[in-house]
Amino acid sequence: MRPIIGITASKELGHDHYSIEQADTEAIMQAGGLPIMLPHLRREEEIEQIAEHIDGLFAAGGYDIDPTLFGEEPHPNLGVIIPSRDAFELQLMKKVLELGKPILGVCRGAQILNIAVGGDMYQDITDQIEGDLLQHKQQAPKFHGSHFVHVPEGSLLNRLTGSVKLTVNSRHHQANRRVPDSFLISGKASDGVIEAIESTEHRFVLGVQWHPENMAIASDEASMKIFKGFIEACMEEGNE
Repeated sequence: MRPIIGITASKELGHDHYSIEQADTEAIMQAGGLPIMLPHLRREEEIEQIAEHIDGLFAAGGYDIDPTLFGEEPHPNLGVIIPSRDAFELQLMKKVLELGKPILGVCRGAQILNIAVGGDMYQDITDQIEGDLLQHKQQAPKFHGSHFVHVPEGSLLNRLTGSVKLTVNSRHHQANRRVPDSFLISGKASDGVIEAIESTEHRFVLGVQWHPENMAIASDEASMKIFKGFIEACMEEGNE
């Protein structure tokens, strides 16, 4: 039996439909999981039921996150926010963490994970981080690795990929800033931007700032190893 992986869905302003990226479902399927799309529910009992029935949570990329959730006013460069998604994902993330089930968050997903555990983030790295930055919004195909990420030895990300230096794609203008003590910063770009975080208290809770789904389905070995490790952890969850 394939483990059931809940994928957080996006919405467009002024529209009533949900959407997920095909690359998300393809990467999960290729790694051995069974993806299902999760709508933005509000009732606590419904969210608890979802958390109990999925074997793992894939927190997908998407639009910006409401800064009032971590005590800030909106920066002038803040992009689109979808309040229903923010509220649903925060509740679901906390419940999945409480249950100890595997989580893989990408880009926005890594940021909402950090906020769920008490961290915060830069609303716009180009304006809020001093010094020269890399190009974090690459002008290249989605599957192309455009900059390096340095990974500490012994971290979950290191154990999954077998590498201390990854080549990743990049399309973001926000990033995690303060990370709580219960989490390890397991990846940084050479300009100091946080690229990966992981829980030190859970078996598999990992957030990466890039999009390994695009690289995995384009046969990038390290990216697929991340997904396979995630699905293996979810299979263990489903067999408990």
